[in-house]
Order: sequence, then C-alpha cells, then structure tokens
Amino acid sequence: MGVMLFTLSASAQKSKTEKVIFKVYGNCPQCQSRITDACDLKGVKSAEWDVDTKMMTLIYNPNKITVDKVQDAIAASGHDTETKKAPDEVYSKLPDCCLYREKPNTHHD
Repeated sequence: MGVMLFTLSASAQKSKTEKVIFKVYGNCPQCQSRITDACDLKGVKSAEWDVDTKMMTLIYNPNKITVDKVQDAIAASGHDTETKKAPDEVYSKLPDCCLYREKPNTHHD
C-alpha cells in the first residue's frame, strides 16, 4: 500500500504588496464611499479612509499600480490628496455637504 503526498507549491507566489498612508480630503461617510470606490483598481488590495483623521491606508501591489495612479483616481472622483488636486469642475459637482474646501466637517447625518 503506497502513500501519496501532495504539496502545494509556493510557486503561485504571493503578490508583493506595500502599505502607504496619505491624506485625502473629505467630510463624511458619503465622501468615504466615493474615495474608496475610486480605489477599486487593479493592483489595489485594500483602501481604507478614516473620516476623522482624513488618512487613507492603501495596500497595493507596486508591480501592478503606483500610488500616483491611485491618487489620480481619487482626485478624479473630486477629492484632493496630499499631492493631487481634484479638478474644480469635478469638485464643484460634489453634494454641498461634501465640499470640504469651503465647508470642512459640515456633514451632520
């Protein structure tokens, strides 16, 4: 009677990921949803934005995407980051309560 051993190879290598934290401007859970949705990109493993601290914690695969590209996507959604400014025409279309440049922290749901 023979015994067969099966091993799972690590050749399906784990993706190399990196973690970065940077500031993203917004006011409320509605902003949070918009910001994290903008990070739904190939190569992003997770994106968590804290409403109170305005800090984004991003875990991503640098072989697939750059932090710069993620920040471009966030800015395109209407939210400034430390290094990118949202286009004024996109920003001005955000709901009034989300206009963080003029009315920081005015959301009271």
